[in-house]
Amino acid sequence: MLRKGITESFGAAIHALSSAQLTDGVINRSKRMMLDTLGVGLLGTRTAVFNKALKYSKSFSSDERSSVWGQSHITLPSHYAAFVNGIAVHSMDFDDTWHPATHPSGAVLPALLALAETLPSRPSGLDLLLAFNIGIEVQGRLMRFSREAYNIPERFHPPSVVGVMGSAAASAKLLGLSPAQCSHALAIAASSAGAPLANAATQTKPLHIGNAARRGLEAAQLAQMGLEGNPAILDIDFGFGVYYKDYTPSAIEGSASGAFKWILEGQDVAFKRFPAHLGMHWVVDAALAARAKIQNTQTFFDARQIRRVTLRVPPSKYINCPLPATEHQARHSFQFNAGSALLDNKVTVTSFDEAQISRPALRELLSKVKLETPQDNKPSFDKMYCEVEIETDQGLSYTARCDTFYGHWRKPLSHKSLVEKFCINASSVLSMEGVEGVIDMIGNMEKLRECSVLGSYLRMTSEPHEQLHSTASL
Repeated sequence: MLRKGITESFGAAIHALSSAQLTDGVINRSKRMMLDTLGVGLLGTRTAVFNKALKYSKSFSSDERSSVWGQSHITLPSHYAAFVNGIAVHSMDFDDTWHPATHPSGAVLPALLALAETLPSRPSGLDLLLAFNIGIEVQGRLMRFSREAYNIPERFHPPSVVGVMGSAAASAKLLGLSPAQCSHALAIAASSAGAPLANAATQTKPLHIGNAARRGLEAAQLAQMGLEGNPAILDIDFGFGVYYKDYTPSAIEGSASGAFKWILEGQDVAFKRFPAHLGMHWVVDAALAARAKIQNTQTFFDARQIRRVTLRVPPSKYINCPLPATEHQARHSFQFNAGSALLDNKVTVTSFDEAQISRPALRELLSKVKLETPQDNKPSFDKMYCEVEIETDQGLSYTARCDTFYGHWRKPLSHKSLVEKFCINASSVLSMEGVEGVIDMIGNMEKLRECSVLGSYLRMTSEPHEQLHSTASL
């Protein structure tokens, strides 16, 4: 018997995997990912970048219409609904992060929910869970073809590369494509992959997720219509291998048997407690711990007495921004997040408002912050640490270190914390009925006869929003 090629094995797996192979662990983890993604996506519908993308997308029309989250009266063609909802998910850099590094859910869930509303035979909740996990699995497999992918990115934003492939795989599954069509969907999607890190810390970065969701869905729809790509797209260096310096692909085995193992079973995701690049969560926890040490020895904390702040972090150019001028730069600034934590004893959604960024007290504190990159501090979300040292005018020194923040896959958010985060985010947009409805739908997803009912709750806004703002507050 001839051994399948790598791309062929992916197409066969996407087609063959069944809901019977979903384990309780994978179902529970993926439902947590869905709930968090919908919460940050709803909050993101009140941002400037979402507003601009929505205005653009409303110029397109089709007979098939899909829900726009947080908009009670607006629908769009499915691929544009996937586009704007994907942008909303990443508009504040508040979405989940995996290892190797990517944001897995935002590229997949918007595409699936938009597609589900247009299919004549409405998919069940179990159908959605299966397609979602296939989209996550494909991303995880592709990232494991490269040692480079395990580090903090240096050249391109990973969701723009693996996310579009995950969206294509998930959409192909929901469309019921043949093994060959699934392979072609991946090949088509590969020609829409890639975005440079130069656009990190700008309004364009959220488009990477929106484009991944949209282009992956389009790739699956084109494959359904008979469009073909290179059937060996994953096998060759000048195929998907162009994105990695050390590309070593391997086939998916056991997809039609009980021996199949989901990557999500062994590698959980990280959930963020505030809307910023994942690396910021280490520096904030360390800064808060250092601040607490000062408070334990002094009557009150006075940031004006700080002479110098030293941050010992892993090397990474795109999250080293000494004096951010915009909310997107602030979300990618070790210095800003440490300074905000020290000044306010917290970092929240409102920390990234323009008025907060431009505060004289914060700007003065930022001028005292310096970065060091110790050789033992590896640029990996699995191995990095952050150490914060505060030196005062009195000659005293206070140091704290964070190796694992609360929300990391080694220290996951409790169910209570995850639901609280969702409720805070979603209630800024939805009515209480909508918030509770989404929680109930996700909690019972595997029992739903039609997953598209979720869309009705995602449109239950608490009040009309004629003006969308650049940031939202908790």
